[in-house]
Amino acid sequence: MKSQFSPWWIGAFVATTMLTAASVRAQENGDLAAARDLYASAAYDDALAVLNRLRSTDHPPGQSRYIEQYRAFCLLALGRASDAEQAIEAVVAAEPTYLPSDSDASPRVRSAFTTVRRRMLPAIIQQQYGQAKAAFDRRDFAAAAGGFRQVLAALADPDVAAEAQRPPLVDLRMLAVGFEELSSKAVAPPPPPLVPRVAAPTAVAEPSIPPPPRVYNAGEMNVTAPVPLNQALPGFPGVVVIPRSGKMEIVIDESGAVESATMIGTVTAAYDRLALTAAKTWRFRPATVDGTPVKFRKIVQITIRKTS
Repeated sequence: MKSQFSPWWIGAFVATTMLTAASVRAQENGDLAAARDLYASAAYDDALAVLNRLRSTDHPPGQSRYIEQYRAFCLLALGRASDAEQAIEAVVAAEPTYLPSDSDASPRVRSAFTTVRRRMLPAIIQQQYGQAKAAFDRRDFAAAAGGFRQVLAALADPDVAAEAQRPPLVDLRMLAVGFEELSSKAVAPPPPPLVPRVAAPTAVAEPSIPPPPRVYNAGEMNVTAPVPLNQALPGFPGVVVIPRSGKMEIVIDESGAVESATMIGTVTAAYDRLALTAAKTWRFRPATVDGTPVKFRKIVQITIRKTS
């Protein structure tokens, strides 16, 4: 009997060692990517500690929603429903249209977000309407038209389907439709393009337009491929159940920056967005032809493996 059950403590020790090492890395990095890695490895307490530290320090404004999003994920995983609800409220207030997809979160997490959105969206929609109406009153018709379209899009959200059929939202829908039409019609049309005066024909030849720079590919002769200086992929946002893989095509310009990035083999919709955002920050020693920097097309293989 002893030999049958003895291995459990070895596995627990190894798992604890892995999580502790991941926690140390997260503290050293101190960034959102480290928190995502910890969450993906089910180190919820460690991930939450990183996120709380990020939350209390200066960080890019665009990160706030993601910090609260992952705080909610961790808090729900730890059974702290009340704290998770406050984090979800912060996410909904910052991005009312956000709802985790099936690939991003479990049904339990999606249900928690839905509950909070159903409670908050009616008030948010009324606030959006007030802002759009204020823009209309000050004759900023372009902003007003966009605001009323935002109101109508929010009213079509499934999480407010029931409330949208009752006052005050049903009345706001009628008003928003009318004001959106008035605002769109009142937006001043762009001025007509200036027609250049045609000069008399001359014998001077028109300057030729140089062709766009050529984009080289792997395997071409005399091409030295770019060397990665920073090509870090983000962690997978969630627990990996089965291995996942995908491909990304990037074009690296003559300075070594990523000019464009396109997924040609998807991992998940959520991870694709993270990977494409990360690709914009990658840097390379540029490809060269006879010592001259050139543009280069590179295929990046992405493989997400199950955490052991």
